[in-house]
Amino acid sequence: MTAAAPPSTSDFYCHQAIPGLTPVKVVAETEHVLAFEHTNPAHPVHVVVVPKVHTPSLVDLGGGGEELLAKVMAVVRQVAAQVEEEHGAASVTTNVGLYQESRHLHFHVYHRGESDEQILAMYGHHDG
Repeated sequence: MTAAAPPSTSDFYCHQAIPGLTPVKVVAETEHVLAFEHTNPAHPVHVVVVPKVHTPSLVDLGGGGEELLAKVMAVVRQVAAQVEEEHGAASVTTNVGLYQESRHLHFHVYHRGESDEQILAMYGHHDG
């Protein structure tokens, strides 16, 4: 049995970032998706990509469903390609359940700041 997620009292994305109450530096934007520099970044390059309508999580897509997820993923891909082009590597993460601090679907696209040498030492060229 899984524990129910605690109810969210605040949705930073719906209540602050999307309506512009907290200023954000926009990286990419469409009619349905907003990508912006994280307001408290954990990495040298840290972008958050969110749907503009409330979407609970990757597991619970709410009313937007797969169609909205596809639009979000298109922007995630665009931002990841930009980060990879500029920095040589990018990571993309999202969380669900108890790992999900904000109960609004969001993806983090980031570069951790390693040099090319550090990246290659850690990951190598396993794809050949």
